[in-house]
Amino acid sequence: MSYISERVAFIKGLAEGMKINDSTNEGKLLNAIIDVLDDITLAIEDIEEIQDDLGEQVDSIDEDLAEIEKLIYDEDEIEVEEIECPNCGEKIDVDLEMIDEDTDSIECPHCHEKIELEWDCDCEDDCGCGCGHDHDEE
Repeated sequence: MSYISERVAFIKGLAEGMKINDSTNEGKLLNAIIDVLDDITLAIEDIEEIQDDLGEQVDSIDEDLAEIEKLIYDEDEIEVEEIECPNCGEKIDVDLEMIDEDTDSIECPHCHEKIELEWDCDCEDDCGCGCGHDHDEE
C-alpha cells in the first residue's frame, strides 16, 4: 500500500469515526471528496504500475540497442593514421585498410602532390599495427 492510499484510508477512517452524516450537505460534500480521493489513489497506483512496466521495457530496448550498436560500430572500426603532407602541411587521415606495404605513395587531397610513404617496421610477417605484418606470431 502506497503512502497516498494509506493517507486516504486514514481520512476514510476519520470520517467514519466522526459519523459524518450523508443527510447534511456538508456530509455529502465530505464523503464525495473522500470518494474522489480514493479514485485518484487507485488511478495513481495504476499509473505507477504502468510506469514500472514501461521502465522495464525501456531497459530491455536499451540493452537490445546496445547490442546492435556493438555489432554495427565495433565491426566497422577503421584503423586511421594521421600523416602530415610535407608539401602543404595539411594533416591527412589515411585508412590503413585501404593501403598496404606495397603502396609507396598517396596523393594529398589538398594540394594533390605525391606523398611518399615510409613503412617503419622491422617485422617479418603480417601484423595488426598497419605495417602489413603479423606481430602475434613472433
